[in-house]
Amino acid sequence: MAKDNATGKKRKEGFAYQIQPKAVSQARNDIATWKSALRQAMAVDNPRRIKLQNLYKDIMTDALLSSQIDNRRLQSLSSKFSLKDASGTINEEATTMLKSSRYFYDITRNILSSTYWGTTVVEILNSDAGVRIVTIPRNNIDPRSGTLFLDENDSKGIPYRTIKEFNTWVLEFGDPEDLGLLNKAIPHVLFKRFAQSCWSELCEIYGIPPRVLKTNTQDPVMLNRGEQMMRDMGAAAWFIIDESENFEFAKGADSNGDVYSNLVRLCNNENSMLISGAIIGQDTKNGNESKEQVSVNVLSRLVDSDKRLVESYWNEVVLGALFRIGLLPDGLALSFDPQEDIAQVWSMTKDVLQHMDVDPEWIKEKFGIQVIGPRIQPQKQLSGFFD
Repeated sequence: MAKDNATGKKRKEGFAYQIQPKAVSQARNDIATWKSALRQAMAVDNPRRIKLQNLYKDIMTDALLSSQIDNRRLQSLSSKFSLKDASGTINEEATTMLKSSRYFYDITRNILSSTYWGTTVVEILNSDAGVRIVTIPRNNIDPRSGTLFLDENDSKGIPYRTIKEFNTWVLEFGDPEDLGLLNKAIPHVLFKRFAQSCWSELCEIYGIPPRVLKTNTQDPVMLNRGEQMMRDMGAAAWFIIDESENFEFAKGADSNGDVYSNLVRLCNNENSMLISGAIIGQDTKNGNESKEQVSVNVLSRLVDSDKRLVESYWNEVVLGALFRIGLLPDGLALSFDPQEDIAQVWSMTKDVLQHMDVDPEWIKEKFGIQVIGPRIQPQKQLSGFFD
């Protein structure tokens, strides 16, 4: 049994350090970019997900989308678990060591990320400094053929599923054919950005209307004086036209921004439904406690599904690899502790206390209530006859 994270077999460097980093384009993305990335990812010959993964990185700057993903993912990462042997007995030493390790968090986070990003490949590195989990850039992975490209523009790579390090030092999570949930979120984020951009322009027009100056544009002195005057008046948009010219604003649809607000709300709701299965805590106008409770229950079922996914990968892939490396003993299985409704348990406990004795130590452990002993009821004093 490993005593610390630095014991076991050593592997200080891996494929991740051989990958050539590439600059990511900061050009504005649109639906055409997304369609082009999909065609490249779904190509029959030489499919690549470089453009699609770059789009994923771009849309993850959206505050609502990233918060929804973190909210769902962190519920699984913060859940209690235990390692049990074949008889179902908890191995306290191994469980404590794994809970205190950083690599449990990193591996589990990558397992959960495969739901959103698609196939995720990680490397386990072990040195005297401890165990490190390195995520191989997804731009350099073709999951359909199982190829790792040290340079994302290469045509030939390493078939990582056939190397001896696979399922020991190199682990793979996710369905190779699945593009991930982020693929469905792309259009909503792009349309939301478009609506926000147009809305900000509308705010500028309504808040600081442009200024027009008519002057003799053929006279340099008058033109320069007009330009200086317009600059001195503030930072609002301005322009100068000749006295003989006429300028009019085109009549557009009268709007206070509701059309953009509705589009932003629609995009936010779609991404919330995609990640959380419901709209939680956003609809302050039409929301109520019962709807919020139903939404939270839907999210809880998704979190339970995430936990089952984590358990399956840990039991089928990860624990075997950690045993072969020498970090954990053989024959263990990971399972999350069942979730309890503390409010319901407390309600049931109060009802039982009226008829049965309950162990004070159990109450302290379950609810954090320090129980000293039974309460002594004050005796009623007789009055009247002996006064």
